[in-house]
Amino acid sequence: MNQTKQSTFERVILSRWFLFLLFIIAVMVAIGYARAYYEDYQVRQEVQALQNEVNKLEKKKFTSLELLNYVKSDAFVEEKARVEFNLKKPGENILVMPNSDSHQPTRGVTSTHGHVDDQPLSNIKKWWYYFIQ
Repeated sequence: MNQTKQSTFERVILSRWFLFLLFIIAVMVAIGYARAYYEDYQVRQEVQALQNEVNKLEKKKFTSLELLNYVKSDAFVEEKARVEFNLKKPGENILVMPNSDSHQPTRGVTSTHGHVDDQPLSNIKKWWYYFIQ
């Protein structure tokens, strides 16, 4: 009887249906492994992209904090008061320089005879006219 059990067991193991069943199971395991590997790859790529975004946001945060500290500082307030509101500190003297477009002492200076001289002036003459006029 032991002989018949072994021969039945051997027949089942060596049969083509059993081999086909084992092949199907092996293919399913391989597909499952490939799917898990691909999902792991996608998760790693997403983690890397998020890490890059975190690094960019940290740099932006530090830049924003530096800007915020500068805006909170007295130097920023003083600069804005001077530039935008034309304010000055108490006891401070202001020197206003005319724009070179509105006042051009380099050309077209009227001589004592009433005609316009088209010659460019030297730097010394420009200073002379600046302090004398």
